[in-house]
Amino acid sequence: QVQLVESGGGLVQPGGSLRLSCAASGFPLSDYAVAYFRQAPGKEREGVSCVSSSEDSTYYADSVTGRSTISRDNDKNLVYLQMNSLKPEDPATYYCATDLESGGVFGSSCPITDFWDTWGQGTQVTVSS
Repeated sequence: QVQLVESGGGLVQPGGSLRLSCAASGFPLSDYAVAYFRQAPGKEREGVSCVSSSEDSTYYADSVTGRSTISRDNDKNLVYLQMNSLKPEDPATYYCATDLESGGVFGSSCPITDFWDTWGQGTQVTVSS
């Protein structure tokens, strides 16, 4: 069964850090591009970051540029999103997604939810003092 599972969310103080993990089962995540999206209550789902299968291409939304890093651990079939300097506007449910048809690249489609065909259930990130 093809599945993505996110972990690493939680409560963090403003200015703190979190590392989110996206784990795959049923397929080798290393062969596919991966995206992280987030959705806050009442808001649209936002593409936060993407990485190609070879890690030669990454994307960061303006909202997280300079304080987030996406990376892969292909031995563990994981993709991480390290988030630093968390702000009050960062709380959301964070999802990872992949596209099993694109051959490991995402082109200009990172922030387009319809591009990604396989999604995890999400992990909650809360920022509060």
